[in-house]
Amino acid sequence: LPDVAPDADFRVLVIGAGMSGVLAGHRLRQAGVPFTIVEKNDDIGGTWYENGYPGCRVDNPNHNFSYSFAQRHDWPYHYSTQPVLHRYFADCADVFGVRDSIRFRTEVTSATWSDEDRTWTVQVRTPDGDETIVADAVISAVGQLNRPHYPEIDGLGTFAGPAFHTARWRDDVDLTGKRVAVIGTGASAMQVIPEIAPAVDELLVFQRTPAWMVPTPEYHDVVPGGLTWLYQHVPSYSEFNRFCIFWRMGDGAIASVTVDPDWDQPGSVGAMNAMVQMVFTEYLKAEFADRPDLLEACTPTYPPGAKRMIRDNGVWASTLKRDDVRLLTDGIGEIVPDGIVDADGTLHEVDVIIYGTGFTASKFLAPMTVTGRDGIDLHEHWEGEPRAYLGVTVPAFPNLFCLYGPNTNIVINGSIIYFSECGVRYILGLLGMALSSGHRSVEVRSDVHDEFNAAVDAENARMAWGVSDVNSWYKNASGRVSQNWPFTLLDYWQRTKAPDPADYVLG
Repeated sequence: LPDVAPDADFRVLVIGAGMSGVLAGHRLRQAGVPFTIVEKNDDIGGTWYENGYPGCRVDNPNHNFSYSFAQRHDWPYHYSTQPVLHRYFADCADVFGVRDSIRFRTEVTSATWSDEDRTWTVQVRTPDGDETIVADAVISAVGQLNRPHYPEIDGLGTFAGPAFHTARWRDDVDLTGKRVAVIGTGASAMQVIPEIAPAVDELLVFQRTPAWMVPTPEYHDVVPGGLTWLYQHVPSYSEFNRFCIFWRMGDGAIASVTVDPDWDQPGSVGAMNAMVQMVFTEYLKAEFADRPDLLEACTPTYPPGAKRMIRDNGVWASTLKRDDVRLLTDGIGEIVPDGIVDADGTLHEVDVIIYGTGFTASKFLAPMTVTGRDGIDLHEHWEGEPRAYLGVTVPAFPNLFCLYGPNTNIVINGSIIYFSECGVRYILGLLGMALSSGHRSVEVRSDVHDEFNAAVDAENARMAWGVSDVNSWYKNASGRVSQNWPFTLLDYWQRTKAPDPADYVLG
């Protein structure tokens, strides 16, 4: 900032102190731009602070799921657990001097743009009452997976015993010797179920849709001492390993979920997708060889990639085979004070209900009220169809930027941290472009925004998650894929390397 606009009095407000918020603070600090981060929780970490359920861990290799500029050489596990990742992001905030700029227990309720002043007036709720913060730009780093989703089931809330979401885990509820029901078999549920099964008296697992499982034998394994030694002592060994992970999980994987319009084999969308389906099916057959009933219940009928795939090292099958675990697939009729009534009318009495039912991922920036130029309400403007240019900017909302915004979710071929690093670089480029030319605001052109989103929709329609009708958080209520990035990682890197002035209106 002192180089491009030495006389500018310019301040940025960052919403959220999770992975993207800490990253934004670090880069803003490097750029000499004054900033404040507001965080509704009382600590750093976002999803890696809130999700403290047993068994919570990342499904991305550590070297992939960490900042490019802050690589660790002493990861304890190949795939880090929640406490390890929470500590990592907290350490990064400390090392890079970001923590002192964070206001905890401060939740944004509304943000309003002033055309006259070219500033954002942000209302926040704190333990001491409501407060107003004025900022020249706002970066939303609230993520997509932070507001728990509860299913629309009759009787929800009528259960007499403890009932809670995995993202709001209750450590005060002792599950030992209890009859426990878990609703859902998505990523969180499939992590928590094997952890609690040995402690409970009986575990009922209510499954709507099975998940494809990615065989990952080392998923729970510690990093061998010899490998840690190599990471720490051999120059560039760790960095080269990270490059190899990106190469294996990178853009070549896109072909395995791309639709071949001439392909007509049920359950897959192309030759490579069918090969993946075959490999995963054989894995399930091996895991459930002695339980054909579970094999049938746990084998998906939709194409791999249409729904989030889950890493597994054999623990899922071994858990479902336990005598005190039952997998129920008939559906739920209602919830009553004593337990859960299935679709056939059978009452399953339980002591505790756990919802492993995901998040309201497509409700971006909710529940905040965001008002842009000419009094336009963001959520009314979107009408349930959140869109942004490069997932970052929205017409009529100058100086409002999103990280992990619409259509920046990575399905099979990368890490969201990579996307956030690209996004922050792009945001700083936008601010630098405006300030260096004597302007105070930057707003994407509507035609540029619309053309980009038309291309995103068209490409998502060519992907397994776009053509399949399986239920998935990748889609919003209307069925549009509002989450996923359908192009390559390289494409996003190139598009966000530097902003094109022709795409924007400066004010």
